[in-house]
Amino acid sequence: MGELQRTATLTSVSVPDCFHSKVKNSKLYLATFASVLGPLSFGFVLGYSSPVIPDLSRTSETRLRLDAVQASWFGSIVTVGAAVGGLLGGWMVDRLGRKLTLMLCSLPFVFGFTVIVAAQNVTMLLAGRVLTGLASGVTSLVVPVYISEMAHEKVRGTLGSCVQLMVVIGIMGAYLAGLFVDWRWLAICGSVPPTLLLVCMCFMPETPRFLLSQGKKREAEEALRFLRGSDAPIQWEWNRIEEACSEQSSSFHVRDLRDPGVFKPLLIGVMLMVFQQMTGINAIMFYAENIFEQAHFKESDLASVIVGLIQVVFTAVAALIMDKAGRKVLLIISGVAMAVSTAAFGVYFYLVEAQSAAGGGSHADLAWLALLSMAVFITGFALGWGPIPWLVMSEIFPVKVRGFASAVCVLTNWSMAFVVTKTFQDLMNVLTSAGTFWLFACCCIANVVFTMAFVPETKGKTLEQIESSFRGTASP
Repeated sequence: MGELQRTATLTSVSVPDCFHSKVKNSKLYLATFASVLGPLSFGFVLGYSSPVIPDLSRTSETRLRLDAVQASWFGSIVTVGAAVGGLLGGWMVDRLGRKLTLMLCSLPFVFGFTVIVAAQNVTMLLAGRVLTGLASGVTSLVVPVYISEMAHEKVRGTLGSCVQLMVVIGIMGAYLAGLFVDWRWLAICGSVPPTLLLVCMCFMPETPRFLLSQGKKREAEEALRFLRGSDAPIQWEWNRIEEACSEQSSSFHVRDLRDPGVFKPLLIGVMLMVFQQMTGINAIMFYAENIFEQAHFKESDLASVIVGLIQVVFTAVAALIMDKAGRKVLLIISGVAMAVSTAAFGVYFYLVEAQSAAGGGSHADLAWLALLSMAVFITGFALGWGPIPWLVMSEIFPVKVRGFASAVCVLTNWSMAFVVTKTFQDLMNVLTSAGTFWLFACCCIANVVFTMAFVPETKGKTLEQIESSFRGTASP
């Protein structure tokens, strides 16, 4: 025991370096791959509405044909289910564990798509969307938490960014598949990733931090050895995690909200989710084809695929550089890029409206501005405000409140997504297209200011060090 204590008190440089040099990440990567099949499913749900709404709006089956209002609900009702799923997921991760929650959330994905395939009326279509939304809400909470609690600080940023990467790959997959198959076969395709998720997670471990918080020390040690490799000297990391868990009570109480180590990260997490949606990203993605139609692009469905491809490429870039560049600097760069691009998009619509009012003809000479603005916006979002709010959410909360606090953040995110998506067309009517995008530009400027003033840098820090920084104590 004395030797373990001496090992734990070696310099913070020599011990981590020795530890990381002997860690084998192959099984950590395998567990991450299995878990991100959830975000892949979630992305497919988000992307499903874009190619399907036009099909269902002109289908020959009158009982399934969507009018304008029903089409709007078909696109946005997922966010209602996801908000409920966030609350349910917060309860599940604390009671059932991260692994079991992740396995169970695959079921409403499959059931939801099955209801859509078997739909006999519009109500069944909407019910299927609610079920897949419910699963998406649980997934968006549990997967970032599962990965952050498994990963060590050297790769946590990269692996955590894979959540958003798989979401945009899922969106892209739905867009591409929608070019070749009808809406029923597309729903069948959407059932494949969650089925694989359920099977693969049977062979993956629970997170060591959750097991320790439940007093299951032997299982926690086995999980840590599985994730770090049999030759890794895990005692240093084990001591650090165990000390952090021993300092906390076993369960969350409302009085804990008075603790700076809880309410400070909670406020930051909630505001990150608010600002992420106030950039207008979900409104722009849900209505991408309509935006390009207004921008006078004839192949608007192809334009949506291009948008999805840009997201995939630059989210992958963000994942690769996350642990080198840091979270804060990428959020700032991302916010500036989105502010400039949404302002430029507003200028485009202003000029188009001015030409139309003056009786002008073709707007083809301005089409490049719309395309460039969309490309810069999606690039900026993918580099920072897409992956990082979810990553930071999974890093900053103490173990005992991680379920509750993450649930509040997910509820906030999806509630804001619903509000922004449902009001987007009304904003376009009231403020004009130009005014709406200028409003989004102001929100992007506000998120840059917020990031500079309040968001901490978590690059290279253990979860325990991040927690200690909020409490103002020495890290274990």
